Amino acid sequence: MDWLFIKEYYPLYIRSAVLTITIGVLGIVLSVIVGMICALCRYYKIPLLNGIAAAYTELSRNTPLIVQLFFLFFGLPKVGIVLSPEACGTIGLAFLGGGYMSESFLSGLGSVRKIHLEAAASLGLNGAQTMKSVILPQAASVSTPAVCANVIFLLKETSVFSAVSLADLMYTAKDLIGMYYNTTEALTMLVIAYLIMILPISIVFTLLERRLRHERI
Repeated sequence: MDWLFIKEYYPLYIRSAVLTITIGVLGIVLSVIVGMICALCRYYKIPLLNGIAAAYTELSRNTPLIVQLFFLFFGLPKVGIVLSPEACGTIGLAFLGGGYMSESFLSGLGSVRKIHLEAAASLGLNGAQTMKSVILPQAASVSTPAVCANVIFLLKETSVFSAVSLADLMYTAKDLIGMYYNTTEALTMLVIAYLIMILPISIVFTLLERRLRHERI
């Protein structure tokens, strides 16, 4: 292990990690918004929007992120739409994550028992009040574990951003390997960087899931 190499180049991984986290967080936030909108359209079976949301969900979940990124980065310029690598990464992650988040939210909304909706109606609650006080609290409890898993999955999917020349962690590792052939050192720093990024989030989400499971019991 070449410790001098690690000492010299680990700052590159820090800068790449900041970029990866920034785009990852932005993409995940957008995916949550898109997923919630799609889930509501499908839950209430809104005409036309229901079909569009269902088709989008299937398309996003059944195509690899790298294919979506290639379409954004190499395909759209053919029709005059040019996006930066950062924009491609954000939009691609949001597009992919929106489909998974939609399914998670929809499963949570669908878990609310009909008798609870009838009880809300008998109490005189309108649609907005029922959603706020009855549907969302129960749906959140059910969908949280799946949403947490999706967040970790999407963070790991950021490893393909380098395919569109985005200087993320994987791009940095491949660049150093190509220039200096210090494969072991470059990959070791890559693994450590992803562990530092994802492991704390995984631990927090695990504790959150246990708490929610205990409250349901």
